[in-house]
Amino acid sequence: MPKYSTNTKTDVIVHLGIVVSVILILFFSFFFIYLPWSTNHGKSVKVPDLKGLSMEDAENLLDNTDLEFEVSDSVFVPGAKPLSVLSNYPKSGARVKVGRKIYLTLAAMSAPMVKMPNIIGRSTSSAQNQLLSSGLLFGGEEEIPALEENTVLKIKINGSEITPGSDVPKGSKVILVVGDGYGNQMIDVPNVSGMAYDEADIYLSGLGLSVGTVLYEPSGQADGTVIRQKPAAGEGEKIKIGSPVNLWVSGTAPVTTEQPTNQ
Repeated sequence: MPKYSTNTKTDVIVHLGIVVSVILILFFSFFFIYLPWSTNHGKSVKVPDLKGLSMEDAENLLDNTDLEFEVSDSVFVPGAKPLSVLSNYPKSGARVKVGRKIYLTLAAMSAPMVKMPNIIGRSTSSAQNQLLSSGLLFGGEEEIPALEENTVLKIKINGSEITPGSDVPKGSKVILVVGDGYGNQMIDVPNVSGMAYDEADIYLSGLGLSVGTVLYEPSGQADGTVIRQKPAAGEGEKIKIGSPVNLWVSGTAPVTTEQPTNQ
């Protein structure tokens, strides 16, 4: 039986060459065959457009593209459909490896509650800025007859009046009820002389005026009848809406009895 000897220099070189060849074969096999095969090296797909899709539709689309997904966050956005995709990472259009996990941000199911800021008495521009900083939306203005032009007098959401400090859903549309500035409008001075005081009071209120000083004095007319007014009615006489009208009433002033207070 022949014997193989490694005593010569040639034998050592041959054996060394064999060992090096085996190592090189294993090295290139691992990096250029096994590793590319196990990691899908060189295979990539484009991240599809997911924005606005429901979570179910997004999942089906990613499955068809050989991509995985994970919900990383949920954020409330006014007007967004609950559980729809708001954004994703990596972004749509980016090329990623097959099997890459896509992180989704979804629209929250319900809005968190926030405090209604106290904007009564503020100008409309100031009120809008404060609403925005509180996470609420400006839904428009509603004018009512009042002297306070462009000043917030009331707050409404969905037709109902809201008091400052109330808990309301974030993103709600807030209606600002403001004065229309009719106080600057001039009208003819109405004639209430001869009317009963109660009727005159109602009539003046309906015109946007108010009763000012009431003085009582005896006269030949029935008690409680308006016998004089200031300003007096007459052709061309004007008065600003919201102004008072002083009245002189027939009779004597009613006696008011003050109730004693407990000490």
